[in-house]
Amino acid sequence: MEVPVFLFTGFLDSGKSTFINDTLQDEEFATGEKTILILCEEGEIEYDEKALEKSNTYIVRVEKEEDLTSEFLKECNAQYRPRRVIVEFNGMWRLKNFMETQLPRKWVMGQILCTIDSTTFNMYINNMKSLVMEQVTYADLIIINRCTEETDQTMFRRNIKAVNRMAQIIYETVDGHVLSPAEEQLPFDLSGEEVEICDEDFGIWYLDAMDHPEKYAGKKIRFRAIVYKNREIPKGCFVAGRFAMTCCADDIAFIGMLAHYEFADRLQIKEWVNVTARVKGEYHPLYQGEGAVLYVEDIGRAEKPEEDLVYFN
Repeated sequence: MEVPVFLFTGFLDSGKSTFINDTLQDEEFATGEKTILILCEEGEIEYDEKALEKSNTYIVRVEKEEDLTSEFLKECNAQYRPRRVIVEFNGMWRLKNFMETQLPRKWVMGQILCTIDSTTFNMYINNMKSLVMEQVTYADLIIINRCTEETDQTMFRRNIKAVNRMAQIIYETVDGHVLSPAEEQLPFDLSGEEVEICDEDFGIWYLDAMDHPEKYAGKKIRFRAIVYKNREIPKGCFVAGRFAMTCCADDIAFIGMLAHYEFADRLQIKEWVNVTARVKGEYHPLYQGEGAVLYVEDIGRAEKPEEDLVYFN
């Protein structure tokens, strides 16, 4: 039988311990299965001993990042024989290193959850952006807490979706109330059948179209892009996209949409083109889900723009 691992990430005082405490007291989660809680940092919130006992949970502490090894995890497995594992990760440790650590046999990563304090996010993003984005990149669910009705959801969404399009984002107030997602304020007009996307708006359009392809279904979109092709892209297709700064100057990634074009084989990789295409929302393996797929109606060579990098603000 598989042993699910639930990984909680986030910086100190971001709400990890509170979230885990609440989870352990949730009757749907606390079903009596033997659980170990691998604690990688001590926060201000202490764990409820009664809740731990009721949920059959045992705490295992890790003080140093270098101690969180495959051998250590195997020892935990041999000693406790858990049916479930919770890891409260230290926000100052490199998550990538842990994700590359071999888990014991039958342990499988069940879900990765990231907590973010909305009031300190800008401070961390300005000073430790690579650590923040690493946590966001791996997360399945991101809880942005201590929000108010005035919280800039658009800012959070664009920063997160730039590196992890599939993540689910929840905005939570101090009293635990979940806010409804705010409507995205777009810098271009969607009221007509034809939409012109200027260079500086490509990133915002990409995020919105991939999340909400139904908004663009049937519309004619015009934009400038780079041609990208590889063996995974079907014949008669290419990817129309741009290079984007997702984290810092050393973290630049290519983002783009699958484009159907009967003369795709005539296009050169990294060639700049002006694209006119219709949009459809479709599932495709390249997206690992549904997204915006382009059906090219016209294409022409274009000059490289003065600013060729895309930003998400």
